[in-house]
Amino acid sequence: MTHICGQKKDGKFRVFRKTIRKRLTEKLKAVKSELNKRMHNSILEQGEWLKTVVRGYFGYHAIPGNMEAIGTFRTQVARMWYKTLRRRSQKTNLDWEKMNVIVDKWLPRARILHPWPDEQLERQLPKVGA
Repeated sequence: MTHICGQKKDGKFRVFRKTIRKRLTEKLKAVKSELNKRMHNSILEQGEWLKTVVRGYFGYHAIPGNMEAIGTFRTQVARMWYKTLRRRSQKTNLDWEKMNVIVDKWLPRARILHPWPDEQLERQLPKVGA
């Protein structure tokens, strides 16, 4: 993660955290090479594997302020999967309409899974004077 100092809309200080681009591209390259190895597995097997990969990536990177990076990761995985499935046959009839159905079924949507650290701390500490 890259840490960036900034301000919220109300002017309060905030440390923003974003995925390092190099780490994102390295993970995408690893997914691509593994997809090529699993090219002729069934869509069921590929989908289950990709679901765990995307869920694991989101488990670490789905923090506030990092929505763009996790959305990019999901989109790029879907694009690589589409290209891989189309390379399996010269007679493919897979288009983006059918692929979007497959992607929505197997890949989790990009969403923030972790709260801001100060919000998490407020939940854990007991209320004083209440």
